[in-house]
Amino acid sequence: MTAPDMNAPIQKIAAMTAAVLLTGALSACAGLYDPVTDATSPVAPRVQALVDANREYPRWADFPRSVDPVPEPMAIAAQVNTLRVTGGALAGEVSRIDWTLTDDPAVFAAGVRARVDSVAVSPVTQETQAEIDAFVRRARERGRAPPPVDRR
Repeated sequence: MTAPDMNAPIQKIAAMTAAVLLTGALSACAGLYDPVTDATSPVAPRVQALVDANREYPRWADFPRSVDPVPEPMAIAAQVNTLRVTGGALAGEVSRIDWTLTDDPAVFAAGVRARVDSVAVSPVTQETQAEIDAFVRRARERGRAPPPVDRR
């Protein structure tokens, strides 16, 4: 008998022991999910009535029924073919677009600048680096601790 064959029963026993212990631990937790209402509580009758009234909730009858009929396989196939045709048409349109810049680059850059200049810019974006540095300096001065008080 080789060494791995000798260890097989030990592994099986360990696995069975672990399974039994795990099953026992899970069954011990099952009692936690069956709460009992405290009979001495002043709201106990109301709580128990609500629990009893809703014990069977939710039921399948309470869920809304689907009103949309299940599409037939031929209808699905027709929709897929329509998507393929429109996808092919779109690919054809995209292939006809001239993706290279054939105009004068200076004219193109001027047009882009004109479009950018036509959009209003927020005042915060227009601050210069000097204005930002001055704001940071003022904020640091406000955050500096005052000089110590002379206690003599």
